[in-house]
Amino acid sequence: AMGRQPGVLARGYGGSGPFPLRVQANTSPALAGDEPVLMAQRAGVPVYVAPDRFLAGKTLLAHYPEVDVLLCDDGLQHLQLQRDLEFCVIDGVRGHGNGHCLPAGPLREPPSRVAQCDLVLVNGGEASLYGEAALRFDLVAETAVHLHTGEQRALTDFAGQGIEAVAGIGNPQRFFDLLSAQGLLVHPHPFADHHDFVAADLQFAGGRPVLMTEKDAVKCRSLCARSSGSLWVVPATARFSQDAHRRVQECLQAALAVAISS
Repeated sequence: AMGRQPGVLARGYGGSGPFPLRVQANTSPALAGDEPVLMAQRAGVPVYVAPDRFLAGKTLLAHYPEVDVLLCDDGLQHLQLQRDLEFCVIDGVRGHGNGHCLPAGPLREPPSRVAQCDLVLVNGGEASLYGEAALRFDLVAETAVHLHTGEQRALTDFAGQGIEAVAGIGNPQRFFDLLSAQGLLVHPHPFADHHDFVAADLQFAGGRPVLMTEKDAVKCRSLCARSSGSLWVVPATARFSQDAHRRVQECLQAALAVAISS
């Protein structure tokens, strides 16, 4: 929207490669990982994955020389990369947890790392707890899309109805709470992050609708015919207040101006 030509770099966690790999909307998650496939579907821009993010970036630019902004998914700890702008994302419900990094705690970086970032984006929590550079955003979901037919329904159409909710994400309870807030009667089925779904994971008694996140849907679309219920994906969008949106844009514009001048 700002007139730039972005590309995305990701690790490709859970994918087998070969790396570096160009990811398209129809790329198998088994090769690229689930999140990069979702990003390719959502963004419609070049996406490359490799554990070596520097190599992924060089490969992307060799094939897409018009790209003038590289966005790195989970890039704070990939210190081999030059960075002009850093956003730190914090789960506003969990916060810093026990304050320890993986595997002893939930953090990718120590809490002190926040001070080096340009903005802190707090997902559904009190932003003021994390300093003046922190902004709140919320994940908003209003529709469900049938995986097989593409039919769209308002989430409120399922209100008062029992549904099976599956989530193989970092915090499945966040997805279940989102559905419950819309009045759905949720039967929760949490799975490990990046879970590789098989047909048996989607077999439930009662034939109730099965609702899942977009990240899970990229791996479950091929399982529609073998599910005991109809499969629906619930797209989520990050929503900022008008003031927070303005601050994000100003931060981007400032960083881009410095990058161009240098």
